[in-house]
Amino acid sequence: MAERRPKTTRKFTRGFARTGSLLQQQIRQAGESRGFAVTRLLTHWPDIVGEDLAAIARPVDVKYSRQGFGATLTVLTTGAMAPMVEMQKEQMRDKVNGVYGYNAISRVRVTQTAPTGFAEGQADFSYARKEQPKPEPTPEIRAEAATLAAGVGDDGLRQALERLSQSVLTKMNSQER
Repeated sequence: MAERRPKTTRKFTRGFARTGSLLQQQIRQAGESRGFAVTRLLTHWPDIVGEDLAAIARPVDVKYSRQGFGATLTVLTTGAMAPMVEMQKEQMRDKVNGVYGYNAISRVRVTQTAPTGFAEGQADFSYARKEQPKPEPTPEIRAEAATLAAGVGDDGLRQALERLSQSVLTKMNSQER
């Protein structure tokens, strides 16, 4: 009769572990030792590139090249904003490299996605601009707007012109300060 082998305790894993996940800690430490922390790029994106550019684009990936020094930054944007981001690639690269103090990013790649409709590709740009409250027009501005629109006979049109002139005059006064 054949001998039974004792059962060995074996850790159960769910499939194979990716090589990247095995080396992730070492890669991160090597990158950080050179002053390049990808998490800083993600968490401080509006501070690095500016509020305007952060509202239409976001960083997705940083990949190191096989030859040479420098990495490729992949930026996600919607299809309509891709030409705007494409024109600002060099300024974006300069700003990111300015934060790190050396040419950490050698290339910027722009990818496009639809704003809605695709499960994986939905662009949620959480760095939207902060709306500033509109200043209330002063009584002098209201009076000046009323005199400017006084010659119009139609009430609805006159009120719309008064609101428009109040907005323009308020904006002009705030710019003069």
